[in-house]
Amino acid sequence: MKFFIDDMKRIAEYAAANYPAAAAKVVKTADQVVEQKFIFNLRWDMERTSKIVAFDGEIDWLHQPADDAEWVYAFNRMHFWICLGQAYALTGKEIYAETFASQLQSWVKSVKQDDPASQPAWRSIEVGIRMEYWCKAFDYFKDSPSITDDVRTVFYESVAEHARFIMGVWNTYNLMSNWGVLANHGLYIASIAHPQNEETLKWREESLRRLALEMEMQIYEDGTQWEQSPMYHNEVTHCYLDILILARRNGIALPEGFEKRIQDMCRVNLWWTKPDGHQIAMGDSDVIDTRDITSKGAYLFQDGVLKSGAYEHLDFETVWELGYDAPAPYDALNTEALDTRVQALKDSGNYFYRSDWSPEASFLHFHCGTLGAGHGHSDQTHFDLFSRGEDILLDPGRYTYVDKPERYEFKDSTAHNCCLVDGKNFYDCTDSWECSKLSKAVNRSWNERGGYAFFEGGHLGYYDLPEGGVFANRKIIVLTPDLYVIADEFYAGTAHSYESRLHFNNSGELTPSGTGGNDLLYSSPKNKVYLSQLSRTGSPRTRLEPYRISRRYNETEDALASVCSFEGEGFASLFTVISLEKKAEVKMVPVRSNFKDIQFEDSLIEALTIRRDDCSYTVAVAHQEFASPTDTFHADGCDGFGQVVVFDRVKGETQIGTVLQW
Repeated sequence: MKFFIDDMKRIAEYAAANYPAAAAKVVKTADQVVEQKFIFNLRWDMERTSKIVAFDGEIDWLHQPADDAEWVYAFNRMHFWICLGQAYALTGKEIYAETFASQLQSWVKSVKQDDPASQPAWRSIEVGIRMEYWCKAFDYFKDSPSITDDVRTVFYESVAEHARFIMGVWNTYNLMSNWGVLANHGLYIASIAHPQNEETLKWREESLRRLALEMEMQIYEDGTQWEQSPMYHNEVTHCYLDILILARRNGIALPEGFEKRIQDMCRVNLWWTKPDGHQIAMGDSDVIDTRDITSKGAYLFQDGVLKSGAYEHLDFETVWELGYDAPAPYDALNTEALDTRVQALKDSGNYFYRSDWSPEASFLHFHCGTLGAGHGHSDQTHFDLFSRGEDILLDPGRYTYVDKPERYEFKDSTAHNCCLVDGKNFYDCTDSWECSKLSKAVNRSWNERGGYAFFEGGHLGYYDLPEGGVFANRKIIVLTPDLYVIADEFYAGTAHSYESRLHFNNSGELTPSGTGGNDLLYSSPKNKVYLSQLSRTGSPRTRLEPYRISRRYNETEDALASVCSFEGEGFASLFTVISLEKKAEVKMVPVRSNFKDIQFEDSLIEALTIRRDDCSYTVAVAHQEFASPTDTFHADGCDGFGQVVVFDRVKGETQIGTVLQW
């Protein structure tokens, strides 16, 4: 059977010539592994570390240096053995093959499946991931004199033990979790890498059966892996891409619709990758450049749309897996830039706006969907904002999986750009993975019309408050790539306190702006962002609070968030206007009934006028039906009808306007 490395010498020459920095990092990591020094800082190390752990003498494969068992899990996946293999290919130094053989035999000798102390290394997810990294690493060393007959026997016997272990693990949890895909991907890898016999055929057939079922269960029709984490979506996508590569190389038929769903997953990755090529830190995700996944998909599917969001040339890692003959046809593949600016992944509840597809584009992501199980965060109606190559408003990340205060610091509602009622979370976490209370997403809609974009979503996380239930709803209106209106609506029958939390990037300075007390300026070398928050419900008060960003697991940075709080009895609302580069004058204007010649109550409909030196808009937002019996509204000289209506004052629009929601 054909495996991944098809011409190691030529790939190594190509990689060294075209990616000297990446090659140097691989060799450095391999040298550390030779010295028994371990750090997990490769791109797709799921739980990264920043400190080297060294061993003198025999390696303790079950060593846990701190309170986080993820270190043991990562250690027993052996991603670093890929670096040994690539360093061997790049340099020809036998020490890397000798180290692989020695560490392989050490692990097999000391980490026994039936030993209770070894169980952290024998979780099904580790077994599956280990099969990928072991088999790929062995492919680099298979012709080395260090791979003696004894080493080869140890390797293949252990691969068989791993495969039989995975064959024995199949239940509804694995059907639904990324664990199942990662484990059965490993089973499929083992079935190709092991010398072929009747048993390996059973491994392959069973792995494909399970992977097809997992695909049907876990991947929404919109292409999103259901756990609401771009990182785990990409881990699963990576697994399915591996399966596709090996199936094509070996003429193995895949289930009907299998390839199309993988392409859909790559397209999702295109959408929730920011213009700088990095995924959003939604749920349990790190900030990772995901263009290797998109590039691989572009090549395998000859998809010019995917290439528009991928690397110009194949990256270092992808060349090793696709082979020496891949770069030329990839370079020849024409890009097909999308002309759409709005994308609704409606099954997963993720909505996107892009001003264009350049690195300097403005980008907004809005989430209103399912929690996504343990890797999801309390982020209903959260939004991210990115412009000119920089995060402005962001998701702080995940930091840790350990059940301690820091886990909830990053997972709770307070960590996201959303609104809280009475200071309470709208999800109640019971531990690192489970919740005792969930929050159903409702009222989701979107539109793109007249050059504007519109998103809406609410949730039922506060419907059962003992002080009286509240329905929280958010509308986002994109007027231009640098002008946004967020309308937060709270439907209640009793008195409550409210707060809108916004988490700013720490690459700029966040300061009060103006005399209103609720205006802020975020200023960085790349952006100036003016923010105004207004409400007729109460007297909103804005304060700045410190918080922490975790762009990578186990790492934090200090930053500032704004918290706008107010009280209200019955219906309440808050408008947030975000203007990039140019300060906007924002005022709320009364809305009158044209038919009855009365002023509408704020609980029915509100409007605001936004003026800058380059534009002027009046925006009307209805909170309830207002037209009875036959009515239109009048706001600041503009007459219209609809739930969300925009009037371009520069164009002289004073009647009808653009209706984004009827």
